[in-house]
Amino acid sequence: MQDAPRHHKSAIYHGFRHSCPSCGQGKLFKSYLKVAHACAICGQSFTAQKADDGPAYFTILIMCHIAGFMLHAMIVHTDVGPWQTALLISGIVIAGSLLLLPRIKGAMIGWQWADRLHGF
Repeated sequence: MQDAPRHHKSAIYHGFRHSCPSCGQGKLFKSYLKVAHACAICGQSFTAQKADDGPAYFTILIMCHIAGFMLHAMIVHTDVGPWQTALLISGIVIAGSLLLLPRIKGAMIGWQWADRLHGF
């Protein structure tokens, strides 16, 4: 007996929205980055997820590219001093990282669920 197919796009999208990749309605996280044990709606267990350091790596990769482009643009196109540039870019990178990290973690868990990795 073959299991029902799982759709990658919807699972990753639901995970990105912090929702259960299976039903799309239950909560994936019980706090900022702490994954819930199971979905309250459909009962899907999340204990098999192993996102590990992947979300942090991709968050850093994305935010460092954004910071690099911002740094270049500010140096070339503005007269803002180095301290103001450093403070502005640092603030944006910190805020962006805090917003992006749980979304990337949710998307990775959705991808793992869709591919049936780690016992999902």
